[in-house]
Amino acid sequence: MSELRVISLEEVSKHNYEGVDKSCWIVISGKVYDVTKFLNEHPGGEEVITQLAGKDATVGFLDVGHSKDAIEMTKEYLIGQLPESEVSKTEKTAPKVAQSKGNQSSALKDFTDIMTSPTWTNFLIPTAMGLIIYTAYKFIFN
Repeated sequence: MSELRVISLEEVSKHNYEGVDKSCWIVISGKVYDVTKFLNEHPGGEEVITQLAGKDATVGFLDVGHSKDAIEMTKEYLIGQLPESEVSKTEKTAPKVAQSKGNQSSALKDFTDIMTSPTWTNFLIPTAMGLIIYTAYKFIFN
């Protein structure tokens, strides 16, 4: 794997989704991502990302609880890393989020993983809702 390009926070701040090129760079855990081409594809809408354009988005990214697939996808947009001297500036609040998630019990973490998995949210919940509605309908009208 090749060494990542070192990009300063000052350079990142120039890519704040303003100006002619409308480029959108964000920082997550000391890594710099050019997510300009991803904006239209983001399931939460582009505004969620453009609000953090040119800034550190670590806390926002971790708070949302992105899926493993989403985290894997970030590699596609990785363009560099912050200098070591600037990483500590951006991570002053991020460890609190990571630490609070790290302190979860194993059972709670497993439950959280299940509830945020695409299978659960896209299939099982709607199916359960359908069964409940069907049962209630049959009970009331029969």
